[in-house]
Amino acid sequence: MLYCSSKNLSRKTLASYEQTLKLFIMYLDNQFGIDDVKKVQSGHIRQYIKYVRERGKYTVVNKEESKGKNHPESRSDFKKEVSMTTIANYVRNIKVFFNFLYQVEREIPKNPVENIENPKVERKVKKILTPEDIKKVINQFERETFHGYRNYVITRLLLDTGMRVGECLNLQAENFDFKHKSILITNPKNRQQRYVYFSFKSANEMKHWMRFKDRYSDSPFLFPTTRGTQLEIRNFERALRKAGERVKIHIHPHLLRNNFAKYYILNNGDWFSLCRILGHSSVDVTQKAYLDFTDDEIAKKYQKHSPLANLEI
Repeated sequence: MLYCSSKNLSRKTLASYEQTLKLFIMYLDNQFGIDDVKKVQSGHIRQYIKYVRERGKYTVVNKEESKGKNHPESRSDFKKEVSMTTIANYVRNIKVFFNFLYQVEREIPKNPVENIENPKVERKVKKILTPEDIKKVINQFERETFHGYRNYVITRLLLDTGMRVGECLNLQAENFDFKHKSILITNPKNRQQRYVYFSFKSANEMKHWMRFKDRYSDSPFLFPTTRGTQLEIRNFERALRKAGERVKIHIHPHLLRNNFAKYYILNNGDWFSLCRILGHSSVDVTQKAYLDFTDDEIAKKYQKHSPLANLEI
């Protein structure tokens, strides 16, 4: 964990590694009496993957006293099947751990994860919101109130830029360059900086919001709470979800990022620039994340780009 911290990983990533490894170490001790990394073999890891698939959600904790606080048995999904995405995350974290022991620390003579395959995760097609859906949700925010107008502006900015919600809530006025219509943002995951861009519509809206916000708050954050503190992600998520519920549309902040990406490609944007805007490490990552258009979306895009339809022959 000290090594992970030195790499400046986010708190969320650190917590994921620590939780995974504590549960895995507890399993090795309980099932095989293993408390030495040199004794772990590939078979133990495969047995653990099988065990996680069969045990059900929230049935195991690394601290028994946490059951009295969190009451996992009262959850609606208690004992339900652990998703392949979760299992894949566990396997990834365990691999990182043993690769560290083998490649970095030279602590073990043989790497037990060398031949462990990553579980195949069935990807779900990301839902695209229609313009009507988006209008319905946005119109649920009461722009006469500070927090309502703030949430309205955040929602539109997320859709216009493709930012992560955490990046958006960290913004300050000096991050905006209205001349080039760009925003310098810092990824909370890896602290890397990049530019995203906004439209003429957002330029006018942001200028108006900044003047409005400055009349009521001297907070350095662009989208503060009414007390001037930084708005928490979960509080904005809740406001957006409730706005969607009022018009029977399931929505969350990352869906706005997904829709930005899909509309960007559908409107003839290219994968390379989209990769840069989203802050992905490679175009392959972007394509794997968003190359899941429905037949209807592909059909509409085809009608725009059909060679015969665009040639005077």
